[in-house]
Amino acid sequence: MISVNLICVGKIKEKYIKNGIDEFLKRMSLYAKVKIIELKEDGNDSNRKQSLEKESMEIIKTAEKNKGYNVLLDIGGKNLSSEEMSKEIERLTVTGTSTINFIIGGSYGVSEEVRKISQMRLSFSKMTFPHQLMRLILMEQIYRWFSIFNNSKYHK
Repeated sequence: MISVNLICVGKIKEKYIKNGIDEFLKRMSLYAKVKIIELKEDGNDSNRKQSLEKESMEIIKTAEKNKGYNVLLDIGGKNLSSEEMSKEIERLTVTGTSTINFIIGGSYGVSEEVRKISQMRLSFSKMTFPHQLMRLILMEQIYRWFSIFNNSKYHK
């Protein structure tokens, strides 16, 4: 069974978002082992560059520890349909990838080093979403991608 890690900066504070994520975690248990790894948000407004670098170093360490195919959520990344991303996941599993790491940076973004360790940069939109909400959207899409890949009915 494939492993999926969400490497995220910051914690989820809103209960309704936590509930949505938990629902998709439960549904995903049919297809993959999913783990959410929350990294400490530095959030130093007086020195954003330092915060970005500190958070990025933690992302890199965590991605290296959880060896896998790294997908960075990035506004400048590829914009794929759900079907196209499902095919990409199928391609990865067929070629022997056992772990996929989805990376959501902090509010200041990520360093160039994080982009370099990422095999794919994926954009959901040119719009900016709150990081907490993006995690829920990502979980829903991961479930959708695996449902498509497994020819399962998507339950709304």
